[in-house]
Amino acid sequence: MARYTGAVCRLCRREGKKLFLKGERCYSDKCSVGIRAYAPGQHGQGRKKSSEYGLQLRAKQTARRFYGVQENQFHHYFEIAERKTGITGDNLLKILESRLDNVVYRVGFASSRAEARQLVGHGHFEVNGHRVDIASYLLKAGDVITVCEKARGLDKIKAVVEANSARPVPTWIDVNRDELSAKIISLPNRDQIDAPVEEQLIVEFYSR
Repeated sequence: MARYTGAVCRLCRREGKKLFLKGERCYSDKCSVGIRAYAPGQHGQGRKKSSEYGLQLRAKQTARRFYGVQENQFHHYFEIAERKTGITGDNLLKILESRLDNVVYRVGFASSRAEARQLVGHGHFEVNGHRVDIASYLLKAGDVITVCEKARGLDKIKAVVEANSARPVPTWIDVNRDELSAKIISLPNRDQIDAPVEEQLIVEFYSR
């Protein structure tokens, strides 16, 4: 399935919550969820209460859209999470949070996950001293992410880092903005993940 290329604000409105897909716009008064707090489309304001399956589907779609993951890859992550010891839902969120594009966004080196995927794809980041251009690369505790030498002088990178300097950084990541680097202290626990995701409903969806 091809990646969604339409208006991302429609996705937030469909899920009825902010998914922070538009960078700075999501934090401003221009956010579409605040202006039109109903689903897009002709019948958006007339949607009825969802069934149990509908709630599970929306939970899964919310998580997919929040992290920018396609269906096949998301299902693959779920299968990995299911095989791991511990709570499947928590394992799934840990996997999603450990993606390189997510970490680049979390530490403020990109204004959105979509922008983070683009910057990673252009080869602007290194992991443990080696250039990585795969946005879905899964990081582990102890990994160090740095902006590569050639990208440090780019106006784009400088502007993004400066614009996001006040954004809170998760406690499981240690970031050094002067060095343009970040270290994964440990993979996050559920209470360290501020994602609008109901992971138990996702588990129920795939367990049908």
